[in-house]
Amino acid sequence: MELKRFYRTQRELAIALNQLIDSYWENEINEDELMGNIKVIYENNNDKLLKGNDYTKVVLQQCGKRRLSIVSKILDISKKNSIV
Repeated sequence: MELKRFYRTQRELAIALNQLIDSYWENEINEDELMGNIKVIYENNNDKLLKGNDYTKVVLQQCGKRRLSIVSKILDISKKNSIV
């Protein structure tokens, strides 16, 4: 699955996250690809993904709680691994 590194809008970003997570759920990509792609998306687009400590309203509405819980867990794992 080919993803962009930078997204123009919050809506584009949300669509990409949905496609990425859905591909994982459909066993089209493995866990390492999912985690790596989410890290890259976060590092390059965190201003469109987060506002303060919460997801932006557009991302929340487009992605939903189930998908964003996965994103949150991956970001938490990434932060813990980078500290150690």
